[in-house]
Amino acid sequence: MMSPPTQPALCAMIATTVLAVLTGCMTQAPQNATASPASFETLTTIGAPTPRHEAAFVAHKGKLYLIGGRGIKPVDVFDPATRRWTQKSTPELELHHVQAVSHADAIYLIGAMTGPYPNETPLERVLKYLPAEDRFEWGASIPPDRRRGAAGVAVYNERIYVIGGITNGHVDGTQRWFDEFDPRTGTWRALGDAPHARDHVQATVAGDRLYVFGGRRTSQATGQVLELTEKHGDVYDFVQGAWLDTSDALNLPTERAGHMAIAWADQIFVAGGESATQVAAHSEVDVFDATSGRWLSHPALQRGRHGTGFAIADGYLYTAAGCGNRGGEPELSSIERLRLPRPKR
Repeated sequence: MMSPPTQPALCAMIATTVLAVLTGCMTQAPQNATASPASFETLTTIGAPTPRHEAAFVAHKGKLYLIGGRGIKPVDVFDPATRRWTQKSTPELELHHVQAVSHADAIYLIGAMTGPYPNETPLERVLKYLPAEDRFEWGASIPPDRRRGAAGVAVYNERIYVIGGITNGHVDGTQRWFDEFDPRTGTWRALGDAPHARDHVQATVAGDRLYVFGGRRTSQATGQVLELTEKHGDVYDFVQGAWLDTSDALNLPTERAGHMAIAWADQIFVAGGESATQVAAHSEVDVFDATSGRWLSHPALQRGRHGTGFAIADGYLYTAAGCGNRGGEPELSSIERLRLPRPKR
């Protein structure tokens, strides 16, 4: 039979046991802990796109497309698998201030503007880019009383929705309009106005709801091009067929316009943009969790930028080009990406 430990030895054993328990508590994360969100990274690529801003950036069948921008710019295509940029055809006219959407075999550009600042004019017809054929094609006419640019555009149940926008370049004419376009028939239908007027905005759909955050009421006529940013968010419920009541919970934490917006599962990412509060383009990333109804903090972009978009491919969120300061310079050609979290089950 072993002799019982002496008092000093017993104290040492107890101390060792307590230390082991404390060490385990510090090194093992609790079961319900969540990992910190990933950060954006700037990619090294083969080739580079034409620098541009006020352009569209959209994913289509696994590749990412930069279309339009100030001046007449070629289409640039990025292949995430090879990290290679390829230059494609050039449109016949200047296309800018447009949020493109992918639908079926085409990329739709609805509500683009053309011409120089501040008297840009909205296009009169829907424009399609056909990636498989590398060509642009004119589509249906837009009703004269619904033509505008710098609007938010999103796809839901085979139809394309257009929200907000401005009718008179950067001079004035910001709208609350909300419209539905059926690409199969070319028909256009005006829906109920949104609660807030806004331009230089992007829209996105998560589940059965359309989300619109940010934007501004551009008014060069009164010397307020950047100042009148919209803090309130608007949400349209397709099932109810109505806009939800305005709530302070939807207020965008960082007011800006000319930003990027996209939905991933139940989270809406809003990033970049420009405002009167700073010369540099915004790099902040605000994420709205549609399930909890709360805004989440997130690491910023590597490079602040405005006048471009977000695109998702193979579980990564990408943004490219845009402008590094408010206004038009410097135009960027860099691309960065973020590893997206796995959707909640």
